[in-house]
Amino acid sequence: MSAREPKKNSTDAERILWSELRDHKLNGIGFRRQVPIKNYIVDFGCHAAKLAVELDGGQHYSDQSELADAACSAVIEARGFKVLRFSNHDVMTNRTGVLETIATAIAERAPTPTLPERASLVSTRKREREESAPVRKQQS
Repeated sequence: MSAREPKKNSTDAERILWSELRDHKLNGIGFRRQVPIKNYIVDFGCHAAKLAVELDGGQHYSDQSELADAACSAVIEARGFKVLRFSNHDVMTNRTGVLETIATAIAERAPTPTLPERASLVSTRKREREESAPVRKQQS
């Protein structure tokens, strides 16, 4: 199965969460869907924060599936990613809590640097140009 195939068959919870994560909507951080990491494809991945978000339906709560999910998480975490797992039910009933948890993980792993105000950025560039401009000698 390719990374594109699951997009066609995404669950309601995946579509809802993607609508909140796409286009850098959450803390200005970019996410991608169906991200391959090693031999696994995670539902949502953020390379800037090294964060993998997995949504689990009811089939994930058998003993065998929980063992498989733990093995998957271990491989992904060995690649430096933090894995967050939520149930589809969590997304459907507590979207705000899910987004807050993801936002907290982003803040811990990829703090967003504050950008200087536009006016100070312009004056800084102007000052840098003036300082690096060659000095002309005046003729007498």
